[in-house]
Amino acid sequence: SGNYIVEGRKKDLINRGGEKISAEEIENLILSHPAVLNVACVPMPDPVLGERMCAFVIPKSGRTLTLRALTSFLTEKGLAKFKLPERLELTDDLPLSKFGKVAKNVLTKQVAEKIQA
Repeated sequence: SGNYIVEGRKKDLINRGGEKISAEEIENLILSHPAVLNVACVPMPDPVLGERMCAFVIPKSGRTLTLRALTSFLTEKGLAKFKLPERLELTDDLPLSKFGKVAKNVLTKQVAEKIQA
């Protein structure tokens, strides 16, 4: 029998057309980019695939990042194409829960509202 390697918590999985993507795995790779200070990856609704991925990135001071540069970087790191974020939102800060963790539910709602606008 095969072994499964579980990365991150179940609620941190993004279901892209039946493929389960660990937000934590993608966040750890994005954090290794020289322009990135912090990141949170969240699902965004998609009528065909169910969910796609949006990366909210806080760039380091004086740095910027484009989606194309980010996906090129992740591809060079060996990330599978279906795991690449389809949207990048640059932000100055990430909302925190009362426990000091990133409030991904707030980010998920924000990106859903932007898509519908």
